[in-house]
Amino acid sequence: MDEMIALKDRLNYLAYRYYVLDDPAVSDAEYDALYDRLLALEKSTGVVLDDSPTRRVGGKPLTKFAQVRHLGRLYSLDKCKTREELRAWMDKLRAAGRMPRVSVEYKFDGLTINLTYRGGKLVQAATRGDGVTGEVVTEQVKTIRSVPLSIPYEGVLEVQGEGIMRLSALTEYNSDPGVVPLKNARNAAAGAIRNLDPAETARRKLEVVCYNVNYIEGKRFTSGSEMMSFLKEQKFKTSDMYVLADDEKTVFDALDKIESVRPSLDFLIDGAVVKADDFAMREELGYTEKFPRWAMAYKFAAEEMTTVVKDVIWQVSRTGKLNPLAVLDPVDIGGVTVSRATLNNISEIRRKDIKIGSRVFVRRSNDVIPEITGVAEQPDDAVDIEVPSACPACGSPVEMRGAFAYCTDSESCEPALVSRFSHFVCRDAMDIEGLSDKTLELLYSEGKIRDFADLYSLSADDLCDLEGFKDKKTGNILAAIAASKHTELKRFLFAIGIPGIGKKAAAQLADAFGTLEAVEAADKNALIALDDFGEVMADNVIGFWRDPRRRAETDRLIAAGVVFEQQKKAEGAFSGKKVVLTGSLAGYTRSEAKKLIEERGGEVADGVSAKVNLVIAGEAAGSKLEKAKKLGIEIVDEAKFVAMLAE
Repeated sequence: MDEMIALKDRLNYLAYRYYVLDDPAVSDAEYDALYDRLLALEKSTGVVLDDSPTRRVGGKPLTKFAQVRHLGRLYSLDKCKTREELRAWMDKLRAAGRMPRVSVEYKFDGLTINLTYRGGKLVQAATRGDGVTGEVVTEQVKTIRSVPLSIPYEGVLEVQGEGIMRLSALTEYNSDPGVVPLKNARNAAAGAIRNLDPAETARRKLEVVCYNVNYIEGKRFTSGSEMMSFLKEQKFKTSDMYVLADDEKTVFDALDKIESVRPSLDFLIDGAVVKADDFAMREELGYTEKFPRWAMAYKFAAEEMTTVVKDVIWQVSRTGKLNPLAVLDPVDIGGVTVSRATLNNISEIRRKDIKIGSRVFVRRSNDVIPEITGVAEQPDDAVDIEVPSACPACGSPVEMRGAFAYCTDSESCEPALVSRFSHFVCRDAMDIEGLSDKTLELLYSEGKIRDFADLYSLSADDLCDLEGFKDKKTGNILAAIAASKHTELKRFLFAIGIPGIGKKAAAQLADAFGTLEAVEAADKNALIALDDFGEVMADNVIGFWRDPRRRAETDRLIAAGVVFEQQKKAEGAFSGKKVVLTGSLAGYTRSEAKKLIEERGGEVADGVSAKVNLVIAGEAAGSKLEKAKKLGIEIVDEAKFVAMLAE
C-alpha cells in the first residue's frame, strides 16, 4: 500500500507539472513506466485509491444526467462591445474620483464547469445550467487531467472554471480517420463534457481553467487576487493572463495585448473580463437578476464574412409573430458553417436594404448568433423582401402591429401552438423532460393535444402510437408529466405565457399575491406598485385573465390536478420590511446576511428608494448610505443588526 500511495502521489505531481504548469519533469516513457507499475499493483490488490490517476480513463457510459443545485449561484456576465461602454462602466466604480483596482483576464470560450470538493476530494462536477441548477458531469470531468482529484484545502469548496479544448487537440482529434470531424473547439468541449460516455470526454483531451471560488466554507477572501493565489496553491490550472490595473490606461493596454495575441492562442477566447478586485466593493455593488455589477465582459469584434441571401422564410412564434429568417449561401465563420441569419423585422430589412440576391456581411454576434450587418453588393436582379399577406403556416391573414407581422389566428396556427407548448414544458416553467419540439409537433399533428391541459390526459397508448417511442421513453415522459402537477406558482405563471411576463416578473407576482386567485383579481394599481412593473406589464396581466380562452385554459389545468402550495411567508424581526445592505459586515458575507433577513420575513433590495424601510450599514458604506440619510430611512449598524437577528 505504501508503494501505491508513493506512486500515486508522484504521478499526480508529474501530471500537475505537465498539464497545469506546462513544465514536464520526466519523459513520457518514464511517466508511462510509473503509471504501468501503479496499474499492475491496483490489479493485484484490487484497491484503487480515490485520487489515483488511473481513474481518469473514463468509466461506463451514463444513461442520463442527474440534476444538482449549486451551493452558490453562478451568474452570467454583463457585456459591452466598445471602449466607451467599458469606460462608462469603470466610471461607475470610481470612489472619491479615483478608479479602484481591477483585474483583466481572458474570457474563455468553452463550457462553464463547477467543481465541488469536500474533505479535500473532488466529489462532484456540474455544468452551469441555469446558474442555480446544473447537470452532474463528475465522471466526464474526472477524465480531465488538469482538474485535481484531491487538494490541500479540506473545507467545502466550489470552484468555477471553463472547460476548453485546445485548437491543437482539435486538430489531432480530427486527424483520426475513424471519427466524425469536429468543426469548432467550443462546441467540441461542450459536447465532450455533456457526452454520456466519459471515454469520449477523455479522447478529446480537454482542460479546465479555473477563475473563481463560487463557494467556500470557513474562509473569506479580501480580493480577487488573493482568491487567485488560493486557487494556485490548491494546484488548479489558472490563466497566465491576469493583470491588475489601477487606471484606465493599464486596462486598455491589457486589452490591446489580449487582442494582439488572440490569433496566436491555442484556445478560443471571445473577449476579456474586467472585475473589481476588492471583495468589499463587490459586496457593495451586488448583483442584478442576471449579472454581478462588479464585473464586465468586453467582447471582441465578431468575425465577419460575406455571402448571398438565397431566400427568406417566415417562422411563427408562440405569440403568432412572424419572424423573418434569411436563408444564406453557406459560409464558414470562425469554424462554424452559417446558413441562416435573423432579420428581426421588415423595418430593419428596409433600413439595411437587404434583398433576395444581396451579397451581405454576416457575423456571429457575440461570436454565437449569426446576424446580417449590412449589404456588400446589390446586384441588379435582387428582389425586394415582402411581408406575406397570409400566414405561411396556416394561411390566415397577416396583420402589421408596428414593425412586426402577426398571424391573426395564432390560436389555430400549428407552429404558434407548438411553440407555446415548448415554452410551457421548458425547464424554467413546468419542467417536463422528454417533450421535445419534435415530440410536441407529433402529438399536435396526431390530434393528441390542443391546449396545455391535454398534456395531463395523455396515456401510454397515445405516446406508443408515435414513431420511435418505446415503453421506457413513454414511461419517463408520463412520469415527468405527473411530477409536474406539483409545482410552484411562479413557475406556473411563467409557463402559461402571459405576454411580457418573464421568470423574474412571474416570481414577483407569486410573492406579492400568494395565490392564483389573487393574481387573477389584481387591479392595475396593485400591479404597478410592484418593482419594475409599468403600465404595459400591468395591462398584459389584466388582459390575460380577461381573455375567456386563457382563463378557461388555466381552469382546465387546475381541474387536471395541477397544484401549487405557496410556502408560508417567513416571519420575524424583518417582517414586512424591505432592507438594503451596504458596506462590509465583519461577521457575515452579503449572501449570508440576505438569507438571515429573508428567513425572518424581510425582503432584500439592491438599491435605495422610497420603498425601502431599513438600511444595514457596514464598514466602508458608500452612496447607498448617503441616499438613505437624505430619504430619512432608518439606518442600523452591524451590532444592531445582530441584535435584531436575536429577537
